[in-house]
Amino acid sequence: MSDKDDFLAWIRTALYEAELALHNGDATPRRALWSRHEPVSVLGAFKNAYGQQELNELFEALGASFSDCTSYEFELQAYDVIGDMAYTAGMEHTSATLNGTPRTYTLRATQVYRREDGEWKVAHRHGDTVAD
Repeated sequence: MSDKDDFLAWIRTALYEAELALHNGDATPRRALWSRHEPVSVLGAFKNAYGQQELNELFEALGASFSDCTSYEFELQAYDVIGDMAYTAGMEHTSATLNGTPRTYTLRATQVYRREDGEWKVAHRHGDTVAD
């Protein structure tokens, strides 16, 4: 398999499963896929975070906010792998309970990844809601 094939397989398995877990209230798998090296950042639809401490606080808050995910799909629209860096851009379609209220929404999501010790880790995320 090529680097691109390996990366796509990781996106479709480990990353997908971590996002599904987050939307069911468990942020631990998502946090495990994020880099422990600076810089890390989130420009989020919910809240921004810069650095490890803010990232931990954000993911903890997100995990506490979500439950009962009935549907999560990442519609990959663009990606590339260049050496030990990669990115994805696409749409996240989600139906889950957020703070006790069932919701269905779509986010535009762009993420940047670094290969660290042979494994892909997320270093940056930008997500925002799609206007109706």
